[in-house]
Amino acid sequence: MEGSVHFVGLDIGGTTVKAALLNESGRQVGVGVEVRSHGSDGYEATFKQLRAAIDQLCSDNSIEFSNITAVGIDVPAPSSDGVIWGQANLNEDWVGTNIRDEFSKEIHRPCYMTNDGNAAAYGEWILRPGHDGPLLFVAPGTGLGGGFVLGKGQLYEGCNGLAMEIGAISVPFREEDGSLPECAGKGPGSLEAWVSLVALRRRLKIELTKSENSSHPLAQEQISIEEKAFQLRDYCEKEDPLARSLFQRQAHILGWAMGDQASELDPGLIVIGGGLAETGFRDWYLENVRLGFEERAPSFYVNSPIPPHGVTTRFDWAVGGDYAAAIGVAHKAMELV
Repeated sequence: MEGSVHFVGLDIGGTTVKAALLNESGRQVGVGVEVRSHGSDGYEATFKQLRAAIDQLCSDNSIEFSNITAVGIDVPAPSSDGVIWGQANLNEDWVGTNIRDEFSKEIHRPCYMTNDGNAAAYGEWILRPGHDGPLLFVAPGTGLGGGFVLGKGQLYEGCNGLAMEIGAISVPFREEDGSLPECAGKGPGSLEAWVSLVALRRRLKIELTKSENSSHPLAQEQISIEEKAFQLRDYCEKEDPLARSLFQRQAHILGWAMGDQASELDPGLIVIGGGLAETGFRDWYLENVRLGFEERAPSFYVNSPIPPHGVTTRFDWAVGGDYAAAIGVAHKAMELV
C-alpha cells in the first residue's frame, strides 16, 4: 500500500492499550490490536507499547509506518491541551507532562489527545452514521466516565478540556445511616460513588452484613469483596434478588442524574457504555435507568407536550464495543491534516 494514507487511534487504559487503524475515508481497516499499557511504569514505558501497537497494526494490514499520517491518543486521566492534570491509575511522572507533544516527537507525526470518556463519546457518535444530533455518553465501569458530542459531531471538551466529568456531579442519595458516600477525587455524594464497580463493592459489603442476607452464597464464600462484586453480574443474570436490588438502585440513580443532565444539555440521545452493554440483563437495567430519568426530568424531556407526543430523550446502548474510544480519537486525528 505504498503512498496510502492511514490514521491510528490509541486508547490507553490502566492495564491495556487498544489500537485501531483507519483509512483516509475514515473506515476501519482490519481488526483492532490490544497490548499491555504499562501505565503504572511511567509514560516512556507506555510509549514503547504504543509504538508496538502501531507496528502490529501495520504488520497485520501490510502497510508501512510511513503510511501513518497522524495519531490520536486518549488517556484515563484529566488532561488539558496535551498535559496530564491528574494521576488516576498512571505513574506520577505522567502528571504535568505534555504526553501529546512528547509522543508526537517520538513518532514524528502530529498527535491529537483527549480523555477516554470524550474519545468513547466521539467514537459512538461516529459509529452512528444516521445520527447527526447531539449524543451524551456515560459509561459505568470501575469508575464512571462520560462525554458529550454536540450536533454535527462537535466534541464538547470545555475551556480547558476538562468538561463532562460526569462521575463528579452530586446526587442527593444517602446511605441508611444518612451519610454521603465518598469517592476518591470526586467528593462526597458524587454520582460515581453510586454508579461504578467501586460503588457496587461498597454496597455489597454493607448488604452482606445484614441478617437477611447471611445465607446468601456470597456471604458464605471466603473471598475478597472485589471478587464477590465481580460475580454480581452472573447473579444478576440469574435474577438473584440481592444482585438485582443492587443493580436496580444503581440504574435508578444513573437515570435520575441523567434527568439533570437533560435539563442542562437537552441531548436527545443518551448512550450507556461499559461492560453492562454486554450483559443479558441490559434491557431490564435500561428500563430502570428510564424510570429514574422519568422521576427526575421535567416531563417535556421525556415526551413532547405537543401531539403526537414523541419521545424527546432516547436511551441506547453503546455499539462500539472495546474499540469505540480508539476509533473516536483516530477520527479526531484525521482533522490534523
